[in-house]
Amino acid sequence: MRPRDGSLMTFGGLMETWASPNGSEIDSGCLLTTSANKALSAIHHRMPVIIKPQDFERWLDCRTQEPRDVEDLMLPFDEDFFEAIPVGNAVNKVSNSGPEIQTQVEIEPAGEGSKKSADPVATDQMDLF
Repeated sequence: MRPRDGSLMTFGGLMETWASPNGSEIDSGCLLTTSANKALSAIHHRMPVIIKPQDFERWLDCRTQEPRDVEDLMLPFDEDFFEAIPVGNAVNKVSNSGPEIQTQVEIEPAGEGSKKSADPVATDQMDLF
């Protein structure tokens, strides 16, 4: 998934620093998700909360805003914002981190002889299913 116009996107998230009684601190954070819009629901039932540039100040104002004041920003994003493109096997392998992993590839039609490898090491990729 990527923005159709090639722009950057900003995900809504939360962060907190927890202080223990002995004075040590732990920073933690999370990205927020919401229900998928119609365009993404065929891929997954959730999508990231995306904050538009004009809403940055309001989203980041944690001193005067209550959560209910930014609830309207936590809705599924515009249906035409994303495009789904096929990418190569370099995606989801932590040692691959350059922009080339996002290069669109052609999908080979599945023929009778094609078969998914049962050995994850053979493809050098993890399998979620």
